[in-house]
Amino acid sequence: MVARNLTTIDRFLVEADTILRTLSRRGASAVRPSPAAGHGEARLSDKQRKHAAGLMRVNHTGEVCAQALYQGQALTAHSAGARAEMEQAAQEEIDHLVWCEERLEQLDARPSVLNPLWYGISLALGATAGAISDTVSLGFVHATEERVASHLRSHLQRLPTDDRKSQLILQQMLEDEERHGENALKAGGKAFPPPVKRAMTSLSRVMTDSSYWL
Repeated sequence: MVARNLTTIDRFLVEADTILRTLSRRGASAVRPSPAAGHGEARLSDKQRKHAAGLMRVNHTGEVCAQALYQGQALTAHSAGARAEMEQAAQEEIDHLVWCEERLEQLDARPSVLNPLWYGISLALGATAGAISDTVSLGFVHATEERVASHLRSHLQRLPTDDRKSQLILQQMLEDEERHGENALKAGGKAFPPPVKRAMTSLSRVMTDSSYWL
């Protein structure tokens, strides 16, 4: 990507475009094909389908939040290196966002109606972490990815056994998220203390519980 100096209006338009692409259906394009591509649809009961859709809706909301977090952190990053780290991770998260949205459509389900709310909260959290310092911002990425990886492992166990398509998507997402967390520490992030991680877990639980149904 060619570096260029952006005016305040340019930056506003870029960020507005990012928000619209994240929150609007079919607003983003994946670089990598979905891990579920080419696999047949399992025969799921109505109950199993609704359960799988609920879990995938949670994961889709998680990816909406990831876009907002990285966007906020990139906006307030103190160094070009930290900003590049956020932008690179955000690009891979777009793949996850698209994969989850595609899977929701296949399960005859929709994304969470609460996504705009969670996007706004996540954007503010990311911008705050970035404004404090790059070390805190990268540490926040690591702590967040730990929470996400934990949710993904749980969802892999809770998905219907025959829902191979959803499983393949979450398995690839888990691999990517763990790598993002490790890269954040290598880039200079500081691991958060347990009390902060517990608070983050409590907030994420509110998001997952609400997004499953709404």
